[in-house]
Amino acid sequence: MSPAAGPGAGERASAGGDAGPVALPEGLAVHLVRHGRPLVDPSRPPSTWGLDPGHLDGVRALRAGGALPLGARWVSSAEPKARETAAVLTASPVAVDDGLGEQSRPAGWLDDYAVRIHRSLVVQEAPAAPGWETAASARARVVEAVQRHAEGAARDGAADLVLVGHGTAWTLLVAAVTGRPVDLYAWERLQLPDTCSLAGGELVRRWGTWLG
Repeated sequence: MSPAAGPGAGERASAGGDAGPVALPEGLAVHLVRHGRPLVDPSRPPSTWGLDPGHLDGVRALRAGGALPLGARWVSSAEPKARETAAVLTASPVAVDDGLGEQSRPAGWLDDYAVRIHRSLVVQEAPAAPGWETAASARARVVEAVQRHAEGAARDGAADLVLVGHGTAWTLLVAAVTGRPVDLYAWERLQLPDTCSLAGGELVRRWGTWLG
């Protein structure tokens, strides 16, 4: 499901509704990776989609570009498109965690998908469509999983943690860690794949900058 249309200009820059900030361990850089382009099948829930084998060049370019650190600890969402992205990006062991999954949505195609996502991010306690997980639920789940893996990485002396997951989930996480409103404009501009980095409660490398 690719974004097709955005909201009005008054909603584009940011959205509220977040509690925060959420603290990550000092001295640890957390690198978020959005998965590569999926093979879309509207008859199946998005959580079951894998990568489109005809569009792997972007994932290979991300690996070759040097944006992701060597020697990092890796964790992926359990969704196929995330696990397959991680497998292309690294030969290191990759842990898998259901808690890093995307905001849950049922099968089907919505022409106003992007508008629904914006609505979900703005009104986080309400589902934006029948069967959708609320953004508040997704945020709590993702934050818990990320904090758990970050604390484990810090205890083991790791300097870098790479998390492979999803655009809406990561948009909510960035807002939670930085203590700022959800950045709707950043969500609109996310690439497949894409990456950003967090450290010390700040977004130290923004989405899309790995492309040069």
